[in-house]
Amino acid sequence: MTTLKTRGASGTAKVTGNLSWTVMDTPNVRGPEAPGLIAGSNAQLAELLGLMADGDRGAFSEFYRLTARRVFGMAKRVLVDAGLSEDTTQEVFIQVWQNAAKFDPEAGSPLAWLMTITHRRAIDRVRSAQSATDREAKYGAASQLLDHDSVEEEANSRLEAEAVTRCLGTLTETQLESVRLAYYGGLTYREVAEQLGAAIPTIKSRIRDGLLRLKTCLGVS
Repeated sequence: MTTLKTRGASGTAKVTGNLSWTVMDTPNVRGPEAPGLIAGSNAQLAELLGLMADGDRGAFSEFYRLTARRVFGMAKRVLVDAGLSEDTTQEVFIQVWQNAAKFDPEAGSPLAWLMTITHRRAIDRVRSAQSATDREAKYGAASQLLDHDSVEEEANSRLEAEAVTRCLGTLTETQLESVRLAYYGGLTYREVAEQLGAAIPTIKSRIRDGLLRLKTCLGVS
């Protein structure tokens, strides 16, 4: 397979497509206007497109020479950024080479066809960049929300733990022992009674009174 080579803003050659031709600099708006593109040259461009459709690489080089600066200028008006405009220019000419046979002279002039392709490519670049920006913004917002939720949850947990500790301090010693053994130790009423040497009804009363005091302290209805 043959390859298409162009030269980007960095000055390094880029290889792409299925066309091989002499390495050319991406057109710069400060450079001179390509000679030969004058009023009435659409016939010349149409002829070059016909030759390109038959795989004429020389015709492609001439087409590029005559139109590259205008393509770059159109791209830069939309994209502003010179680097993106250079990349878009290269994409446009790859598309032109690949679709030269699809040009219909009855639908419009070659230059109008070329500028339409360029404008669409540039707009696609803008939309792609905007979509990437939107995705980054959504990801950033989601990350911030997750971080915020995590911090809030941790803070609430700490506050709740501090409140429980504080309220446990309001219980009597016998209530605190009974509640800790039953709810933190996982013991039954009978096991708590046996461990504390008290009657089961006494233990039930201590735990009930202790829980009521805790609920009141914590403001739980």
